[in-house]
Amino acid sequence: MKLISTFLVLAFAFTLSACNTVEGAGKDIQKGGEAIEDSAK
Repeated sequence: MKLISTFLVLAFAFTLSACNTVEGAGKDIQKGGEAIEDSAK
């Protein structure tokens, strides 16, 4: 369980660093949500 938690934290940190900022991460999440919403329609 500890290994899985560590992996998830590292994956999340890597994702945020790829966006360079928390604002960038928010925009990426918003775009992903919009894509899901569009495909649902």
